[in-house]
Amino acid sequence: MGTIVLRSAPGDSNGNDIPAGSIITGGYIEVDTLVTSASGNTGTIAVNSEGAGDLLTAAVTSGAPWSATGRKAITPVGTVATSVKTTVRRNLAITVAVAAVTAGKFRVVVTYR
Repeated sequence: MGTIVLRSAPGDSNGNDIPAGSIITGGYIEVDTLVTSASGNTGTIAVNSEGAGDLLTAAVTSGAPWSATGRKAITPVGTVATSVKTTVRRNLAITVAVAAVTAGKFRVVVTYR
């Protein structure tokens, strides 16, 4: 449990770096394999860039968005109110809490300028 920096896709020349001063305007999570966790599936996952849970607040693995496959919305939805601005170079990361994640596969995709 704790914070895990996500890796970039193979062959992605940009890596997982989001430059300082970038504004994240949107994106999605693509769940390919259901995410599960220990202790009765009570673990939580938050998706972070600039701060804790700024792309997705902590959500229990037994519920949305982790409990069904497909594309899921993240917090930034193309508006000033939901955008996230980086203050320094950042990497996308997840924070796992309550119980360890035991299975699952997903991607986090963001758009920024």
